[in-house]
Amino acid sequence: METHVPEDFGNEVFETLKYIIDPEVGINIVDLGLVYEVSLDGDTLEVNLTLTTPGCPMSGTIVNATEQILLKRFPNLDVKVNLVWSPPWSTEMITAEGMRQLEAKN
Repeated sequence: METHVPEDFGNEVFETLKYIIDPEVGINIVDLGLVYEVSLDGDTLEVNLTLTTPGCPMSGTIVNATEQILLKRFPNLDVKVNLVWSPPWSTEMITAEGMRQLEAKN
């Protein structure tokens, strides 16, 4: 996860995005490693995220949820969410907390 924002603001963005749960895996998109980059350019908050697979049927739901939660949390900013595929997502991108949650489900 890369940020081009002040650390406190970046932490606030990531904490906000933890409320979005990947419905197929049941883990939030941050700990699942789906959020690649957060940047702030003037009044535009931009988030690059990916999905576990390019054919994920929940892509629209996750992108819309990301936009909506960030618009609600940061109403004075324009929010742009980009779905990216490079680098491809892999299980190595899951955080230690995400791995703990996965193990608890099994």
